[in-house]
Amino acid sequence: MPKEFYTEKDIEDLFARGTRSLQVTENVVLTELAYEKANRLGLQLISDSADNPPAAPVRPYLSGTPRSQPAVVSVAPAMPPPKAAVPGANDVEQHIRSAVIAKLGNQVDAKLLDNIIQRVVKGVGLK
Repeated sequence: MPKEFYTEKDIEDLFARGTRSLQVTENVVLTELAYEKANRLGLQLISDSADNPPAAPVRPYLSGTPRSQPAVVSVAPAMPPPKAAVPGANDVEQHIRSAVIAKLGNQVDAKLLDNIIQRVVKGVGLK
């Protein structure tokens, strides 16, 4: 069976015609912008698999857990942030870390989260 691709415009059109839900199967593909537009409009995406946006593939090899088991790691013993080269960078890192933990709870790998935050802060020039 051929795959159906939905773009942001397709989602807008569906919503304008009164469609309030879309069954997402292995043969239905949404672009990243279509996924975001569906969420903004409140269009319900119905799927048998986990709720992963197109830009968030399942990467079990990052945490070392098998694909069949969800990666759930406690974030209580999080690593302290490294020394910042620019004043305020630690505050930004801590704010991001707190927001991610508030949103995802204990479903985040603390070490991986710290690495991502450090790379982003460095990438935007705060370090």
